[in-house]
This record gives sequence, C-alpha cells and structure tokens, in this order.
Amino acid sequence: MELPSFRRHTEKTTVPLHASASNTKEVMSRVGKCLVFVGGGHAHLTSLKNLDRFLKIGHRVTLISPSSYHYYSGMGPGMLSGIYQPWEVRFNVKKLAEDRGATFIQGKVIKVDPREHQLFLDSGQTVSYDVVSFNTGSEVPMAKVTKAPEANLFPVKPVVNLLKARQAVLKAIQNRQKIWLTIIGGGPAGIEISANLLGLLDKSGGKGEITLIGGKRLLGDAPEKVRHLARESLQQRGVKIIEGSYVKTLEKGEILLNDGRRLQMNFAFIAIGIQPASLFQDSGIPTGADGGLLVNSYLQSVRYPNIFGGGDCISLEGHQLAKVGVYALRESPILYHNLRVALEGGTMKVFSPQKHFLLIFNMGNRKGIFWKKNWIWEGRLAFLLKNYIDRKFMKTFQVSGELQDQSEAIE
Repeated sequence: MELPSFRRHTEKTTVPLHASASNTKEVMSRVGKCLVFVGGGHAHLTSLKNLDRFLKIGHRVTLISPSSYHYYSGMGPGMLSGIYQPWEVRFNVKKLAEDRGATFIQGKVIKVDPREHQLFLDSGQTVSYDVVSFNTGSEVPMAKVTKAPEANLFPVKPVVNLLKARQAVLKAIQNRQKIWLTIIGGGPAGIEISANLLGLLDKSGGKGEITLIGGKRLLGDAPEKVRHLARESLQQRGVKIIEGSYVKTLEKGEILLNDGRRLQMNFAFIAIGIQPASLFQDSGIPTGADGGLLVNSYLQSVRYPNIFGGGDCISLEGHQLAKVGVYALRESPILYHNLRVALEGGTMKVFSPQKHFLLIFNMGNRKGIFWKKNWIWEGRLAFLLKNYIDRKFMKTFQVSGELQDQSEAIE
C-alpha cells in the first residue's frame, strides 16, 4: 500500500473566494459561519485535529460520517491477517470532532443543493452550510461482477470490510469449514489481500485454498521486477494465480470466468478498482471523467467556490491522479489552510501533486516489497520501514483514546 508523506507545500496564491460564482454568498470576511465536513477520511484529518482553530472564533462546525471510525487503508490488509488489531488502524472521528466542540452526525449525504447550500442525508435530515468540504472516499463498482450481493462478498472499500471479512473467515475456521478464498483483481490491493489471507490462515491454523484472478496480467502497470517478486511470493506459499481471464458472473458459491472455467468459492474479495460515488453527478456539480468532484489547484470546486474536497472523491483539474492515499495525506494540510482562508480571508495555498510516490506491499509474513521509481527490493526491512512510517502517521492523529478503545464491534 502507499505510504504517507509529511512534506508540506508552501506555494501560495491570493484568490477571491467569490471569483467563479456570482450567486455564492460572501464568506471570507465574516465570522460565525457554518463549516461542514462530509467524511472523516485522510484528507480531513489535519482539519479535524485542529477544529478548535475554527470554533474559537465563532464558526459552527459539523462532521457528517457514516461511521464513528475511520480505518487507515495502508494498514487494512495487516488488520485482515492479524498483524494489527482494529484499534491500531482506526481513528475515532466522532470523538475527535465532539471533543473539540463540533457536532457529529452519523449518516450519509445523498444529494447536494449547491445554490441553496443544503446537504440532504439518507435519514431525511437537511444540513445547511456556508463552506463544505468532502472527503467521502471511493467505492468498488460491484455491478461489474454481481447484481446480487452475498453474505461473504467483500469489496475492499470501505476498509472496515476487511475487519468483517476477518471475523467471517475466523468463524468458518472455528466451525471446521473448508475455505475457498477468491480475490478478484490483480492490482496492489489484490496482492496485499491475497498475501494477508495467507497470513490469516497460517496464524489461525485454518485450511483453505486461495485463488487470485488477476485480469489481463498481475500488476499490469508495474515494472517486471515488482510483478515477479509479488508473483513468486504468493505462488511459493500456495496461492493460485490466474491471468488472462476475467470474472463473467459471480453466483452463490461459484465464479464463472469469461473462458468458461468455473471456480468454487465461499469467500470473495472484490479489488477491481475504485471510483467516486455518484453524489456529485447526481447533484449537478461539475465532475471529472471518473465522477469525482472537479476541483482546482486550491482543492476548490471549479464552479462553486465554497465547496472543497480531497482524497479519492475528487478529480484534480489538469491531472489524472491514481486513487492512492498518499495524495489525500498531502492534501490534508493544504485543505485545512484553504478552508480557514475561505472562512476568514487570506491567501490560499496551491496543491501540487508529486509525480512519484513510495509503495511498500505488506506481504502478510512480515516481509514487504519496496517500490519507488526504479528502486525495487523485498525483505523484512521493507516491512519494518512500512510499519514504522504507518505507526508514526497513526500516532500523529490518534489523539482520541483509540488505543484504549479495544473493541472489534462494527457499526
């Protein structure tokens, strides 16, 4: 998985908030505004940790999230295998917000009225805003593989699904069931899920077969050395890898491939890529080609300057960014700064995405595969480096007693 970067951007540009929409309320020069965060993901963490900066001058802050917890994607596969406990890889965003005086609403925004500054929730509730920021993540397009969700079908997003999967697999092992685990998708997520399912079976004494359906080819965009190391690690430990085939249909207990082969399965993990939800398209807000909120270099909607966003749910104007967490983490301090400017006036900062980022795959056996540009290697040191960086990041934002809340309950 991608690793966080802590370098801050310093380029600054002065911009008038109202420049791109004449009907937008002036919100720069007045205080006591309504600031709403939709989603408690990586790009909002800096803002949530510093909510007192908004509240102490009279702004009213609300966080809307479908869950009290946000799970860190970089450690999710390790949670699946048991390398990490659930409380080590999550943030209590509800407590983070409420401890600082903000209002927390558990729910999902299903539509936005950008002209009237209204958010409509799945509960029927309506929330008004002066400035709103979205960090709603992404979702797996499940319709590509099935139209009938099953109990043991686990899309890799949201990350909490990996905790649900771990609990379900352990229950099957306790019941002495034979386990057929199938991973659909041969990208980085498919590699790490396969590897950490091996770790889960090894630690629990479970018996099962793991099949990875890699599509056209495993890690298709990666250098050959990365592909070789990943394939060798998985195959040497018993994972069956299928390349050159795709899932045609997924039915109860069985997968049909486009070449006519049928595979038995009782647990399937869907890692076929991710995309933003249809929220912005449904609301008539400009989007990029993938449906993400189209933002300028200030992480601000190109049409509605009091709408901001970060992470997987945005499309950055002029760029095609991979859906990797490192971008959300680097957007986080920029977004925090620009939201303050939107409310109080000042100079906005530009977000300039990096061209290259570090990936370290957690291979489920306390080894990793390190990849940055042409520097590629594997071993225990790679995992230790990833573990160090991830834990350092978690320590920065786990400020709400997460490590004392040792519960595996799922909301």
